[in-house]
Amino acid sequence: MQVGECPLWDARQAVLYWVDNVACAVHRLDPASGAHRFWPMPSEPGCIARDTTGNLIVALRTGFARLNLADGSLTQLAPAPYDVRSARFNDGRCDAAGRFWVGSMYEPRDAPRAAMYCLERGTLRRHWSDITVSNGLAFSPDQRTLYHADTSAHLIRRYAFDPASGQASAPRVLRQFSSLRDGDYGGRPDGAAVDSEGAYWCAMYEGGCLLRLSPAGEVLLRIALPLRCPTMLAFGGDDLRTLYITSASARRPAEELAAYPLSGCLLSVRVAVAGLAEHAYVD
Repeated sequence: MQVGECPLWDARQAVLYWVDNVACAVHRLDPASGAHRFWPMPSEPGCIARDTTGNLIVALRTGFARLNLADGSLTQLAPAPYDVRSARFNDGRCDAAGRFWVGSMYEPRDAPRAAMYCLERGTLRRHWSDITVSNGLAFSPDQRTLYHADTSAHLIRRYAFDPASGQASAPRVLRQFSSLRDGDYGGRPDGAAVDSEGAYWCAMYEGGCLLRLSPAGEVLLRIALPLRCPTMLAFGGDDLRTLYITSASARRPAEELAAYPLSGCLLSVRVAVAGLAEHAYVD
């Protein structure tokens, strides 16, 4: 992949989906057979979600669309609510009520001009702004906490979440990472997922690792990876204990790619604690 993102396990088919932002494609892997397929997209896909028909909802630069997996056709659901010349959709996932939460990213990355949006039964709403690069969206097992990372700010927040109304409030800092590019630089928070014990797993872009954080922000576990830029992770397999990890190779220094030849690859690792099943988008 150039920039692999948004791995998504579909338990009904026992397959993994993900996107490549830069190459404008949605991918699928059947781990049992090794069969791989991909669907070209007309613009950059930021993230995907299952729907109740067995197809995918894709958050493209140009807006939300339904991907028919049988014939590859796209049906627009909602246009982009921003200037597509300087912004696009990025990370996202569905809550238990079937709402698809997706944040945007402001590509100049010099001001917090991105926002968080929610597609609910065909209606797109803006919820909060002051974001530069939206990432790390995840929900606690009881759906009472929404986690969110602003990658450019090196910051993860947690919000009180009302699953009935779909409102997020009372943001608090979960963890602030250093932005100093010194010898102790550990990267910045990218995509994430929550496990069945309520711990928040985060891919540390340029940090070469995954972190498992407690709901209080304490580091419970660090998994070093054979690449520098993991982008996101997803729990999969029959027991949801296989962690799939996407990564990036685009726009990385040649010496880094030589030192880490698995950059851009899809990786997996077995973990002790199972993840949570992903919810589907409901029309």
